[in-house]
Amino acid sequence: MEELDRALRAPTLAAVKSGVADLRDAIGTSPEPPGCLVAGAEDDTVVSLRRDVLLADLAQILEAHTLERAQYYLKRLRASVVETRTNGINDINLRRWKEYDEVLTDSLWVLPRRDSSGAHVAEYWGNFVPQIPRQMMLRYTKSHDWVLDMFVGSGTTLIECRRLGRNGIGVELNPAVAQRAEELVGQEPNPQGVVTEIVTGDSRTVDLRSILGRHGIERVQLLIMHPPYHDIIRFSADPRDLSNAPSGEEFLQMFGRCVDNAAPFLDSGRYFALVIGDKYSRGEWQPLGFWCMSEVLKRAFSLKAIIVKNFEETRGKRNQHDLWRYRALVGGFYLFKHEYVMLFRKTH
Repeated sequence: MEELDRALRAPTLAAVKSGVADLRDAIGTSPEPPGCLVAGAEDDTVVSLRRDVLLADLAQILEAHTLERAQYYLKRLRASVVETRTNGINDINLRRWKEYDEVLTDSLWVLPRRDSSGAHVAEYWGNFVPQIPRQMMLRYTKSHDWVLDMFVGSGTTLIECRRLGRNGIGVELNPAVAQRAEELVGQEPNPQGVVTEIVTGDSRTVDLRSILGRHGIERVQLLIMHPPYHDIIRFSADPRDLSNAPSGEEFLQMFGRCVDNAAPFLDSGRYFALVIGDKYSRGEWQPLGFWCMSEVLKRAFSLKAIIVKNFEETRGKRNQHDLWRYRALVGGFYLFKHEYVMLFRKTH
């Protein structure tokens, strides 16, 4: 900070660049770990800076053609060290936005593989990749916010809650699946001591007010739903299971009731992430994702984004690439290689 302030007081562009070059060289040879530089301020606070980003910022100053532009870059760099600016719904410091490489901002997500680290497993039919709830939490929650997953399945969302320091509640219809999810979530370390609870119940009717009340809260800050893609996979014999809906119309009615049950407990202005795909029926493509989108938009939500995520294979098609390619050529259809992450914002 002393070197930055000295450079800001320099009377000429050459003097600025000389001081910045010395600082760049010192940082480049620092014994700190290559991923970060730790700087102690006068009040003993510690700031961790990405070395590569810091060096790039210094290089930008060295490339400036005028004293005014170099001072502008210097002031911006100084502010990134001493100030924090967020948008109020996450912990991303916009002063240092370049450091958040992990956070995706494009609408096409090509993920090479499912995260299988820690307690994550791929044993449950139809579970979604952990990267989806992780991205949603990084963008739309802050530390110790509350996340509600109405179709928790194998506990993927709650495992990510533990990793990111968010409180999480999940609802699961099948008692055996809920029990297994509790085991998996319990295997994930919980260094920030957050709440992760799995409730066995019907997402259309489960008493969310009482569940939240047990934890002393009335609202959550992020809602996630990854419902069955109608009858593509039959998850149980329970008639309350959305995968057993007798028709597409009844599936949408059941899904709408899930939204009606959960929506009142999401804070106004916060986000609802729906993970859904389309399906074939009798040789016809059915845009299930967009039908579900329409159901949500009948409620107090606005559409913020439609993200398209790839997937390379499902359990049902594993090691059968050639067979399915042949079937596609014979039947004149295309193989599903994507699903949607539809993002809604609660308007009131």
